[in-house]
Amino acid sequence: MRLAIVRQSYTPFGGAERFVERAVAALGNDDLALTIVARKWRGAPTHTVVRCDPFYLGRTWRDAGFARCVQKLTGRQRFDLVQSHERIAGCDIYRAGDGVHATWLELRARAGGAMVRLGQALSPWHRYTLAAEAAMFADPRLKAVICNSHMVHDDIARRFGVDPAKLFVIHNGIDLDAYSPALREAHRSLLRGELGVDDDVPVILYVGSGFERKGVRSLIDAAAAMAETRARLWIVGKDKHSARYQAYAERKGLGNRIRFFGPQQDVRPFYGAADAFALPTLYDPFPNAALEALACGMPVVVSKTCGASELVEPGRSGFVCDALDIAALTRALDMLSAPGAAATMRPAARAAALPLSQQAMAGQLIHLYRSLLA
Repeated sequence: MRLAIVRQSYTPFGGAERFVERAVAALGNDDLALTIVARKWRGAPTHTVVRCDPFYLGRTWRDAGFARCVQKLTGRQRFDLVQSHERIAGCDIYRAGDGVHATWLELRARAGGAMVRLGQALSPWHRYTLAAEAAMFADPRLKAVICNSHMVHDDIARRFGVDPAKLFVIHNGIDLDAYSPALREAHRSLLRGELGVDDDVPVILYVGSGFERKGVRSLIDAAAAMAETRARLWIVGKDKHSARYQAYAERKGLGNRIRFFGPQQDVRPFYGAADAFALPTLYDPFPNAALEALACGMPVVVSKTCGASELVEPGRSGFVCDALDIAALTRALDMLSAPGAAATMRPAARAAALPLSQQAMAGQLIHLYRSLLA
């Protein structure tokens, strides 16, 4: 099977890239010839890489130029299927890993107010992206849309009227051996010892890049309002304004109760050492980090506008709240920080992730690819 996967910027830290790596690992025995079509990538390529890097100035020109380059390339080269992770018309499959841009803009405006709405309305890039998104879903050459949550599936069907027969919910798959409760025994004492955190101190972990969208400010506000003042908040992830968030946490009086660790190639020691996971994201189709946390047996707090919320049974494997409801988020963090609370939820958290193995995802992908080729 000659499969081309299109991703403009390929980085080992990205959720889409981890999806690709997990899918390829699981599909490896099925004669898969994979080509990555990208403008740039980080790290040593492990697959055939074709570079599409036309000159550009600004992100609107960047995205439009990349789309044209991909359309020309896939028109010349013979692939059985072209699966795009970018909004590009003319591809066989679109994986909606970034969700619906129109929905993100609505939710961001809700959080940011009038000035954010004005900025979005005046942005050429947002106008281009909205138009590209609509054109892609309307293109008759589109054979399938991979939705990584039912939230995204329903949103696309409602907004764009895509034929339900083209919409497939395939959740992200995870290596259930690499991400498991065994990480607790392997890393908890070691990492906490290095950081000077006692075993009985509750630690809440956040993992994710793009702090504005993923709700780090709300998480800081909630942590500052917690009744359990011994609780620690660990922030793992990349953001160009990280220093600004650190300064905000200082102003909120969190002091040594919060630590920013930056991006980590391997986040498993943090999953092993923490007690609970929090991601009050404004909008997230289906974050790998929440799935990884559940697989490690960590109860999670996620927002209603997060696709992973469909895995959470409130009170048993975690909590679901509005991304902007600081009071509800604070209550959830306090409940998870109570003595023994997170421990009682660990079995249910692990059970929520068990159906989402790499093998299950691979089986669904193989079935989809073969049905399209047939």
